[in-house]
Amino acid sequence: MLDTVLSITVLAAILLVIGAFFMWRRTGNAKNSLLMVLLAAIALANVAIWTVPDAGGEAPLDKLEQGAR
Repeated sequence: MLDTVLSITVLAAILLVIGAFFMWRRTGNAKNSLLMVLLAAIALANVAIWTVPDAGGEAPLDKLEQGAR
């Protein structure tokens, strides 16, 4: 289930960056476009927190899945 949520988060981040580019090109509103890119970066950082392994070689997502079994 968490895999699905993380996948949707990555897709949303990609769409935010694309939407920010089109908003900037169409309206010239740089502030809102940069905020959208910042939100995408924060979302990707959250995904990285869950999926990047630590020094022991296990990702928090793997630890969570092992505890559920």
